Amino acid sequence: MTDVPAKFRDPKTGAVRLDALLGSYAELEKKLGQMIAVPGDDADDEARQRFHSALGVPDSPDGYEISFDDERFAADPQVNARLHQAGLTPAQVQLVYDLAAEYVGPAVERAGAEFEASAQGDRLREHFGGAERWRDVSRQLRQWGEARLPPDVLHALCCTEDGVHALHTMMRNGEPGLGRGTNQAGPASEADLTAMMRDPRYWKTKDPAFVEQVTQGFRRLYPE
Repeated sequence: MTDVPAKFRDPKTGAVRLDALLGSYAELEKKLGQMIAVPGDDADDEARQRFHSALGVPDSPDGYEISFDDERFAADPQVNARLHQAGLTPAQVQLVYDLAAEYVGPAVERAGAEFEASAQGDRLREHFGGAERWRDVSRQLRQWGEARLPPDVLHALCCTEDGVHALHTMMRNGEPGLGRGTNQAGPASEADLTAMMRDPRYWKTKDPAFVEQVTQGFRRLYPE
């Protein structure tokens, strides 16, 4: 038995130490018993269940506990069922939702904003009598606004349908613009409206209630 490793031999006599050999074998058996074989394509449901349980996959899709930083997102039971069927662990499922919120959410928001912008453009073309007439009016509005309004205010007004109508009313009434002072009394001043249009609720998220406040402010300052 010359192929027996030195650690299993007595250092003085060179005899095989059966106690060390048997102890090592018992430890190896214990480790092998704790190992879970990766199920192959022909594995049965029981073998797959044992493997998933060893990885930490819950017994059902309801066992996933998913957190969201954005309250607009929520877990979907059907998606969870698919992820559970694929054998994803809770950490992996959380990563799937995190990636969806990080990449898919902004893409959906951009698509929604583009759709709303297109719808507003259609309504403006219809209001002003067709595409050709709207091109003329929009060019006049831009030229008038560039001559009388701060660039950021003009941009904010042009970003919404209500803002375009307010700008058109100002141009039609021959108002001097927001760059100059006014003595007109009212619940809102030009400075107030300018500050409100710089608010992200107006130009970015286009909060309906906030946009309506700005629109009504312009109508009070520049009645038709």
